[in-house]
Amino acid sequence: MRSVSRAAVVAIIALAIGAGAIYGFRSREISLPVLKPQMNVEVRVFGIGTVEAQVVSKVGFHLAGKIRAISADQGDVVKSGALLAKLDDDSQRAKLTKSEASVRQAAATLLKSQAQRDRAEVSYQQKKNVNARRQTLVGRGAVSQEAAEDAQTAEDIARGDLRLADAEVAVSRVLQDDAEAQRRIEAVLVNQHELRAPFDARVIARHKELGSVVNAGEAVFTLIEPDSIWIRAFIDETSAGGLQLGQKAKVRLRSEPLNTFDTEVVRIDQENDRVTEERRVYLRCRQCGPQHQIRFLGEQAEVEIVKGVIASGHFIPLKFVEQYDGRSGIIWLIQDNRLTRRQVEFGDRLLDGRIRIASDIPPGAAIVASDPAGLREGRAAKAKNAAEQGR
Repeated sequence: MRSVSRAAVVAIIALAIGAGAIYGFRSREISLPVLKPQMNVEVRVFGIGTVEAQVVSKVGFHLAGKIRAISADQGDVVKSGALLAKLDDDSQRAKLTKSEASVRQAAATLLKSQAQRDRAEVSYQQKKNVNARRQTLVGRGAVSQEAAEDAQTAEDIARGDLRLADAEVAVSRVLQDDAEAQRRIEAVLVNQHELRAPFDARVIARHKELGSVVNAGEAVFTLIEPDSIWIRAFIDETSAGGLQLGQKAKVRLRSEPLNTFDTEVVRIDQENDRVTEERRVYLRCRQCGPQHQIRFLGEQAEVEIVKGVIASGHFIPLKFVEQYDGRSGIIWLIQDNRLTRRQVEFGDRLLDGRIRIASDIPPGAAIVASDPAGLREGRAAKAKNAAEQGR
């Protein structure tokens, strides 16, 4: 009986010692890593996009015909007005030659009409003078009344012939204008057998080959304006706040994962995609030439847009935040050498998962940068020094 009592006493003492040790361990002051304010932190948003061109044109002939010559291929950089391709134009050139002959014929007809008009005017003046003399003489009785009437009739007939000649000249001028207009039409049609670049462009695709028969309006080449190449990126609505024109961005192409290209925001669509809930943002490289790597349309690209720079702030990983709801949460502080919990508001989120603490922190308090599991409010704590945090 006595041995049983001794065992019970020993067990109680052991439990007491263990409980004391545990309490002492849990109550001892602990060292925890804390956040340090960071300076000049860039707030970036991430998006996925593709290389596109703002100015894209599929060009073809106004007329149907057979391609006689092709002088451009994909990848070529051409100047505005450069000849790209040409249709067989023998028939149309024959029509142009005929219309030019018609213009010359109309010019000759006009000259003939003007000569006839000059002749009619001379005849009219002669008849007019004769009539004037006879009208003077008839009053004196020197000529008969019948002769005077014949002179008047001859003048009237000559006047009518002159008017008819004037009309013939006018008709000849109209016919000459019509012939010239027809010649210009035929010349335009000849020119339409040539396909020329509408602007300084780069050839993206050649859809037809030499000898192909094309229909009017059918695409022969696809052209882009090299300076209009940009990145069309899609940014999630939750990160799109604060995006503005002129903001700098880094672009990483799928074919060049180790390189980044400096760009800037040049357009932000005024309507978001209602299905994917994303905002379309366009970025352009200001120093990229025609042969720059950003020239292959459709290539995927990763985009990081710098929305702003925070001069100073605390940024905490979300894994150290409790009850985070997207706008606020609970963090742990060391204040007066004791652990305490504090509800705070959050601001910008960085691409590495850290989020800025927007609420004010009490003076002298340090933000705990540690897993909150196992922390107890009121426990003695101190901040680790730089050497301890580095280990």
